[in-house]
Amino acid sequence: MKTDMLSRKADYIGITGSLLCIIHCMITPVMLLTTSLMQSSTLRVSYLSLDYVFIGVNIVAVYSATRHFAPPVIKWGLWGFLSLFSIALLLEETAPVFEYMAYLASAGLVITHFLNIRQHRLSHAH
Repeated sequence: MKTDMLSRKADYIGITGSLLCIIHCMITPVMLLTTSLMQSSTLRVSYLSLDYVFIGVNIVAVYSATRHFAPPVIKWGLWGFLSLFSIALLLEETAPVFEYMAYLASAGLVITHFLNIRQHRLSHAH
């Protein structure tokens, strides 16, 4: 029963996780420059390691959203954007292009989750 509930809410969890990641990525540079709290190496490392939490949340959300009823195009889109998102976050420190790739993939996840919600509503209305 709990897995059924997770499957129904997976798109909302994925949208929330992706949007929180975008906000986190936009706020982090400002906080690193302006906040004296971020000068503590422990707090800084734990704040920056939230990327792994976002990857984990999105993996669970995409798996749950595509497990039963997602059309093949939405499945491919969600898994493709998730792969791009994960790779970009893991390689973000190597080149600036990966930061923009992470933004793009996160936005792609949000849009594809919205399309999946819409598809579910259309298929269940008939």
